[in-house]
Amino acid sequence: MFSELFERFVRETPETVMARAAMEHALAPEALDALFSKHAEQQYERELLFSSVVDLMSVVVAKVRPSIHAAYQKVAESLPVSVTAVYNKLNGIEPAVTAALVKHTADRLGPVITQMGGEAHNILPGYRVRIIDGNHLRASQRRLKATRRSKAGPLPGHALVVLDSRLMVVTDMIPCEDGHAQERSLTPEILGLVAPNDVWIADRNFCTTALLSGIADRRGYFLVRQHAVLPIHSTGTLRRRGPTETGEVFEQDVTIALGDGRLLSARRIVVRLDKKTRDGDTEIAILTNLPDDAADAATLAETYRDRWTLENVFQSLTSMFNGELDALGYPRAALLGFAVALTAYNVLSTVQAALRGAFGAEKIQQEVSGFYVALEVRVHHKGMAIALGAEAWTAFHAMTSARFAKTMLRFAKHVNLRTLKRHPRGPKKPVPKRTRFADKTHVSTARLLAKARRKRP
Repeated sequence: MFSELFERFVRETPETVMARAAMEHALAPEALDALFSKHAEQQYERELLFSSVVDLMSVVVAKVRPSIHAAYQKVAESLPVSVTAVYNKLNGIEPAVTAALVKHTADRLGPVITQMGGEAHNILPGYRVRIIDGNHLRASQRRLKATRRSKAGPLPGHALVVLDSRLMVVTDMIPCEDGHAQERSLTPEILGLVAPNDVWIADRNFCTTALLSGIADRRGYFLVRQHAVLPIHSTGTLRRRGPTETGEVFEQDVTIALGDGRLLSARRIVVRLDKKTRDGDTEIAILTNLPDDAADAATLAETYRDRWTLENVFQSLTSMFNGELDALGYPRAALLGFAVALTAYNVLSTVQAALRGAFGAEKIQQEVSGFYVALEVRVHHKGMAIALGAEAWTAFHAMTSARFAKTMLRFAKHVNLRTLKRHPRGPKKPVPKRTRFADKTHVSTARLLAKARRKRP
């Protein structure tokens, strides 16, 4: 099916081949243009297609090109529009289109991960666990006239991100153009994503009566850290439930007073921590409406800790991708950039899922670094693109999930895991007080080292 040159790349850099194949399967141009036609209400397509815009943004997000202008300059001869038209298109991409792009990627790649047997882990068997958190995009450069005189950093947007912890893909993004918006202001959009038997894990910013009752009304479940202002109507006896890795667990029944006069029954799980949080808290309280037979209090306390999985996703977007482009001041353009970074994360997550399917989930989780997977792809992507050309990848556009999963597993077997080995850092050493040379601007490192050597016995 594939040429000898293609198979040579499979043998030499299978990670790069898998990443490109997953991207082509998830982001076929025809599918992206159809997605735009379905969700765009104000913008229209003439010479510049949505798939071309996503392609330009993707090479910037992947750090292949430093800016949209540089990406455009590389392909200007094949695009029938000016760079100004490209920026105008980016600045007008509607939030509905941006959200649909992320969901489309997850819908395409999620079944492939399942077919490969590449699920990460199942926290609560029988439920779909969804972790949600917000990300305020970093301040942009002051290129827009409205921002030039602002001393405060202009925030180009805010996004809520939903992660499926079993598949380890971002299933949804809720884009918000208001960089100062709070999570609770997007409650209707969140509730629009809730399905029966979902378990939503979130921090205390999401602990509102509207969201908790809305999840319950839709036959979903929540596992949310309690906010101090939540109106608790009544509480039962606090009972000890045993130890966990972080502290002692207690549980009690509570009822929450809703705004419409109703009461919502829930379990309140209290963890008295062995070590204070970074905010100085000695205990945390978690609210859930999961039944007792779903999981015990200690298990749910440990499950809540998986909320940090999404924090790790945000960290990955920072270290592996250029997901927050500070040159894009218009909110819609900045949000599209972040959405493309999420799709890139889903692509790499699919590569790691293929490795889990080929070598075992535990081995990959413990030994393989996602950073080195991304690095391998970045190093070889350009050369592979020149050697193979776009026509080599069209076969992946219409592949069924089952066939594509089988192909990805074949590619994965060529990966040398030793080149991707994780190197976890040890515990941080305390920083000593810096009292020496307080009256100087600089000091010579060579002289300090020479002085230290002379002091050694």
